[in-house]
Amino acid sequence: MNQRIENLGKPNIQICGLQIWVHSYQFPSANDDWDSDWLNVTVHCGKSGATVWVSGGIIRCSEIYSWCEECENIYKNLEGKAELSCIEPELEVIVKSLTPGKYEMVVNITPDHLSQEHMFTFELDQSYLPELISSCKNTLQEFPIKFVGKSKA
Repeated sequence: MNQRIENLGKPNIQICGLQIWVHSYQFPSANDDWDSDWLNVTVHCGKSGATVWVSGGIIRCSEIYSWCEECENIYKNLEGKAELSCIEPELEVIVKSLTPGKYEMVVNITPDHLSQEHMFTFELDQSYLPELISSCKNTLQEFPIKFVGKSKA
């Protein structure tokens, strides 16, 4: 596992046992509201001897953007919930406040949603959120949302 992580380099987004590497747009020449937003990623989550990997076009730029905004809100307000709600069933990440400044992150991840379920739970505090927010913003600078409501007329 460590060799695989070393080969991938530094993750674009990392918090606790969750790492997300963004490799490219899935459809780099697409310029429409559906295909232009997909990213080719590798995602790893691990804790206490368990490790799960998924990869492919499973995350959209807009999903990272929404998650980043929600993380900013829960950091500022010290309460609430921030979800990386992917359309594809392989990944879901929920960061929610338990008490002011104390959070829980639940990662649901699976390489085969028809026959497997994997859930990891991490405890964190507000000090984790600035780096997560920054890494989401940096990822979106490198892979910006390409389609912003262009008229189809």
